[in-house]
This record gives sequence, structure tokens and C-alpha cells, in this order.
Amino acid sequence: MHSNPRPLTFRIAPLDRSLAPALQRKIDQKTKPLGALGRLEDIASRLGLIQATLTPKLQRPHVIVCAGDHGAARAGVSPYPQDVTWQMVENFLAGGAGINVLAQLAGMELMVVDSGVNHDFGSRPGLVDAKIAPGTANYLEGPAMSTEQCQQAIGRGAALVGALAAAGCNVVGFGDMGIGNTASASLLTHCITGRNLAECVGRGAGHDDAGLERKRRMLGEALALWRDRSDDPLQVLARFGGFEIAMLCGAMLAAAQAKMVLLIDGFIVTSALLVAHRMHPQVLEYCLFAHCSHEAGHRGQLEYLGVAPLLDLQLRLGEGTGAALAYPLLVAACAFMEKMASFESAGVSQRS
Repeated sequence: MHSNPRPLTFRIAPLDRSLAPALQRKIDQKTKPLGALGRLEDIASRLGLIQATLTPKLQRPHVIVCAGDHGAARAGVSPYPQDVTWQMVENFLAGGAGINVLAQLAGMELMVVDSGVNHDFGSRPGLVDAKIAPGTANYLEGPAMSTEQCQQAIGRGAALVGALAAAGCNVVGFGDMGIGNTASASLLTHCITGRNLAECVGRGAGHDDAGLERKRRMLGEALALWRDRSDDPLQVLARFGGFEIAMLCGAMLAAAQAKMVLLIDGFIVTSALLVAHRMHPQVLEYCLFAHCSHEAGHRGQLEYLGVAPLLDLQLRLGEGTGAALAYPLLVAACAFMEKMASFESAGVSQRS
């Protein structure tokens, strides 16, 4: 018989903003009109604050893709069969997925994590085995996971990022894979933001109108079944989350604790951040938001958090693809801070 582990404690320091005026002076002294690099200047300033330096640098960038299965997928919340989860993990390992192509293009290392896929992969090069169980339980019948499983997943995600930080990584993007996980993210988003459930539920992997209506109805039934409803983010996560979402939540909290830069992807990843943010609001100060997904609820998540995405390309693939696409903007921000001449060094006259 297992005893419930004590919840992990994260110590996330609020950003020290004392360097902000010096960062702004350095940005303003570059050979350009004030504010002419727009949001690239905001990125540079945020990176400088996170790293407490006037010359931020990105080291050993990673994308962590956590994969897990959902019991509710077998009940029809997704138009795709559950087997697609493990098949896509195989695609990641073979280098054939969207995230493989885009991470390589961006110069980011890819970490693929089995958080709880309903498949036995065996020992495989390139796959981190952090499996909690072969998929969550069906939240249409009860909690998706036990409190112990939820805390275990958070802990394993935290340990993965802790190891990356120890190896010199200071920037991490987050991605997901799991058939049925947009439904899970919709429930988490509704419970944490208080937005109407219908606004949080989208077409996911490709529901038609009838499928979307059925998905909304099923998620409404799942909410109605939860009679001892709680505002505790861990209880919400255990009730409706996935092992991959819980692992991402722990990874994010550990990354912020280590003062890393967090590059947040789309709808599912942001649902994990909503939980992390409810647990430790300071996590938000370490985040940059890669893009606004085409999935229905993502814009509402971003509005709730009061943040603006870097890109809006109508993506809805997941896998961390938005994070990989946005990462070169961070590289550009560091480059202009380090290499662009100042008015003084270039001998260029400033505006009077």
C-alpha cells in the first residue's frame, strides 16, 4: 500500500527588476530610433532580467515533448484512435515529425518523454521512460489519476528539467503528444479560468460539427460527475489532467526555479502552465509565449494570463512546434544586444 507523498516544494523567486533601467538604456543606445525593434526589444529586456545580465545568452536550448494517453479517448472525445499516440512517438524517434524538422532548423535539442503512453516501447535510444501508468483513467467515470500519480508526474517532470539545468541548458520549450489531450486541456482551462466550457472546447485533432457538439456534451457530463468540486489546482489536475500535462507542469515549475527561460507552446502546454501558475504565480515572469494557437480556447488562456504571443500563425499541431518556430526570435534578441553597435561606438549622431 502506497502512502501519499508530500507535495513537492518549489521556490521560484520573483524577477529582480533592478537591472531594468540599465537594460533599457542599452537597448535605447543601439543605432536605431527608440523602440524601432518593437517586441524584439521586449524579448531582450525579459531575457536580461531572467539571466540578470546586460548580455543574455541562450545555452543548450531544448524542446521537451511529453507524451501520454487519456482514458477518455477510448470513450470518443477524439476522432483519432488512441494508438496514434504511440505511433507518433515512434515518428518522433524516427525523426519524421513536425517538431523534429523545426527543432533541428532552430538548433534546439529534442527530448521525447513517455509520460504515460498505452504502449510498451522497451528501452529505446532517444526516448526518456518516465511512464507513470499506461494512460490515465477515464474522467467520464471518475478521477483521471490519483493524487499520488499526479504528484509523481509533477516530480518526474521537475527532475528532467533539473538534470537539463545541471547540464548547462538555460532555455526550454515545451511540447505535448496525446490523443484526447485537447479535451483534458479544455476542462483544466474551464476550471482554472472560469471561462464558459463551450468557449474552451475546440475541434482538437479534427472534429466535424457533430463531433464538436458531442465532445462538448461529454465534457459537460464529466464536470457534472465531479460533485466534490475543488479549486485546488492539484485536485483539478488529478481529476481531468493527463500524465503528460502534469509532467509539463512540474517541468515548468522546476525550470522557473532554476531561472531558465520558458518558451510556452500552444493550448495543451498552456493548460499545464495554468496549473503551474495557480500553484506559483511567479512562474509567469520566466515565460515567453511562442504563439496563439488556432485551437478555440488558447486565446482565452492568454487573455486570462494577460500575455501576448510572439507569433500568430494559426498553428494547432502541438508537439512544441510553435516554440521551435519562435525560438529564433530569442536568438535575434540576444544577437542585437551583443553585436549591434551603439550610437557612441559607431560614431553615429543621435537625434537632438
